[in-house]
Amino acid sequence: RFSSWGRRINSFSTAAAAIDEPIHPSIQVDHTQLLINGQFIDAASGRTFPTVDPRTGDVIVRVAEGDLEDVNRAVAAARKAFDEGPWPKMTAYERSRIMLRFADLLEKHTEEVAKLETWDNGKPYDQAAKIEIPMVVRMFRYYAGWADKIHGFTVPADGQHHVQTLHEPYGVCGLIIPWNFPLLLYSWKVGPALACGNTVVLKTAEQTPLSAIYVSKLFHEAGLPPGVLNVVSGFGPTAGAALSSHMDVNKLSFTGSTATGKIVLTLAAKSNLKPVTLELGGKSPFIVCKDADVDKAVELAHSALFFNQGQCCCAGSRTLVHESVYDEFVEKAKDRALKRVVGDPFKTGIEQGPQIDNEQFKKILKYIRSGIESGATLESGGEQFGSKGYYIQPTVFSNVQDDMLIAKDEIFGPVQSISKFKDLEEVVQRANASSYGLAAGVFTQNIETANTLTRALRVGTVWINCYDIFDAAVPFGGFKMSGQGREKGIYGLSSYLQVKAVVTPLKNPAWL
Repeated sequence: RFSSWGRRINSFSTAAAAIDEPIHPSIQVDHTQLLINGQFIDAASGRTFPTVDPRTGDVIVRVAEGDLEDVNRAVAAARKAFDEGPWPKMTAYERSRIMLRFADLLEKHTEEVAKLETWDNGKPYDQAAKIEIPMVVRMFRYYAGWADKIHGFTVPADGQHHVQTLHEPYGVCGLIIPWNFPLLLYSWKVGPALACGNTVVLKTAEQTPLSAIYVSKLFHEAGLPPGVLNVVSGFGPTAGAALSSHMDVNKLSFTGSTATGKIVLTLAAKSNLKPVTLELGGKSPFIVCKDADVDKAVELAHSALFFNQGQCCCAGSRTLVHESVYDEFVEKAKDRALKRVVGDPFKTGIEQGPQIDNEQFKKILKYIRSGIESGATLESGGEQFGSKGYYIQPTVFSNVQDDMLIAKDEIFGPVQSISKFKDLEEVVQRANASSYGLAAGVFTQNIETANTLTRALRVGTVWINCYDIFDAAVPFGGFKMSGQGREKGIYGLSSYLQVKAVVTPLKNPAWL
């Protein structure tokens, strides 16, 4: 019954942009090897793995498959570059200049980088070229500006001693990035790590290795010394585990699922107790209050959930609407989803491309079936879009109860779950009744309501009458099982710096 309804909805939907033969991007993939000590090399084993076009499921290219031996080589190169090489001994100003030159090169090559990102990931080209790549450029310029402004303090002491603090780099940093925003998360980690004087071994997501390899080549063109930034493509259980448990890695940063984050943290603890920054999953509430402008709230909630095919850790995936505006909101949310334009992400005007791969595609459809079987009302979508690739119809559920899987689990797909609430006390309790605590959205015209919810919600970011604002200076991270530590802004620097106290006796000081 629901399947036939879904097909009927799609047949009347203006969202159905025809998926013809996919556009072939005008870019050649020249680099598929590992980048170690400034050189592109094959994996020690000689193995490769395919990276796939999610529009079709076809292989784009095969990429070198790094594992333990390759991680060992990359860490050795990073260690030598830190202990003997010029990077940490270089003036902070010169490090800043290299990062700025890289940002200029990245901006110059926006078109090529965006094409790689769209081809490998499936996100709309306009999103990659006009939103994400400029954000990456801005992030590197932001942290380049910090490089020569990192310093400690002179501390007053009770007695005749001069006390100062030094802020020092950790050494070799292992960075593990996800597939949903490959380059954006590249900048969130590589930017502050290098600005602080560390060296890096970066492990890419196996689904999306191409853009990180390409831009790391540009980084070396900007003058980055060999061994400072090493890139290993490979799989989590092999390359990721080797990096997490490596005894010569001094700091680890991981973005991905909560389940994998637990493994990373365990491996770090069992090896050399290296500190770990974790940015993990989320099930973020989007709260629409009774005084909200419903039309604006619908559009904002739609964007908060469906942006990047719903593949956002902070997606507003629990839409909680006050009972007085609930029916109106549901009807308009359904209409907006039906108008969402799905198709080849290289085409102009496309809002939604395919999901990342077949595994994620099947997982999302399984959650949709779960929502139907548990009694939620399917308002729109619910099925595959087209017959080729990993496209899913924009899906909206109403009458969602808190004990349903679609209300509790991180779906990571284009599935909006809408629930009803009566008052602020109830919505705070329900919003906080989650193991996650990454973000929240609040839509209200009442400053008292906004202030109440801002302080009551147990999350790392609260957006008031906006969503997904990712300015370079704004810290990002989660409470509870959404992670630990912060990225971006001045807080992101502390993840890559150690504090050392230096105490020196004073003889006959003129003052204390």
